Amino acid sequence: MAKESTKTIAQNKKAHHDYFVIESFETGIELCGTEVKSLREGRVNLKDAWCTIDDGELWVKGMHISPYEQGNIFNRDPMRVRRLLMHKREIMRLYGTVKQEGYSLIPLSLYFKGSRVKLQLGLCKGKKLYDKREDMAQKAAKRDIERAIKERNR
Repeated sequence: MAKESTKTIAQNKKAHHDYFVIESFETGIELCGTEVKSLREGRVNLKDAWCTIDDGELWVKGMHISPYEQGNIFNRDPMRVRRLLMHKREIMRLYGTVKQEGYSLIPLSLYFKGSRVKLQLGLCKGKKLYDKREDMAQKAAKRDIERAIKERNR
């Protein structure tokens, strides 16, 4: 059995800055042909994207996939709402969690798994300003420690 290769298309770095990621899920995404060709060129923006659950279906909104250069009449709206593919019971479990506990569904990354496009979806809780400052302080401290170790080894 051959292992499927994964190739990352885009990551939502802002999500890890603004949210605590509680749990992550792998979902499929419903795309048209020219959108997939545009993704192969890496022309996607996940920065302002979020997900909602309407009528038992999972939708991603705010994700921008640039139109394919040679797509002419087959190109779709770059900001259109796209359906995510997940099992119904998983969607219902997420729906209950989001409604009761005030979590958000945020796309974390988009990647190819074999020939299919997959989206990593995060169940997230928003960070307060002091949480963000704490994270930045920890990151700066870690960077200073690595710099000191590097200097000492010279």
